[in-house]
Amino acid sequence: MSNRPGLKFLFAHPAHFIACGLGSGLSPFAPGTVGTLFAWATFPVLRHALPTDLPLLVFLLVCFVGGVVAAHRTGRDLGVVDHGSIVWDEIVPFWLVLVFCPAGWLWQTAAFFLFRVYDIVKPYPANYFDEKVKNGFGVMADDVFAGAYTILTLAVAKFIIG
Repeated sequence: MSNRPGLKFLFAHPAHFIACGLGSGLSPFAPGTVGTLFAWATFPVLRHALPTDLPLLVFLLVCFVGGVVAAHRTGRDLGVVDHGSIVWDEIVPFWLVLVFCPAGWLWQTAAFFLFRVYDIVKPYPANYFDEKVKNGFGVMADDVFAGAYTILTLAVAKFIIG
């Protein structure tokens, strides 16, 4: 990534700080994976702060809407709509995955790998948003579908396993 932002860019505007995952998107290696790991690591704190589902889901909706705005501004400022350092689009959907993930570290590990695969492969309609919707909404939406596919896969696996 030739125009990888640094700390100066991160703190130049609140949208950059949010879109770049509070700094996790500055990773020189696999920033999307690092952003997802950040989401996984911070989820227990989030769950402790919002222990019931409804307030947590409302918070995630606010994070999604804010992410649309932050990703749009940050992509514009970087000159690339879906720049690799923008990882808020991994963080918010993976928090959502963890809300619906069966309990236990094995399930969460499976969720992590499934989410990363779906985020990279981008099955329809994620690929549509990735390829055709060139704004903050498109950046956020394709990962929401990766999260939805992950939740669906986990639900089917849980049903089969029992």
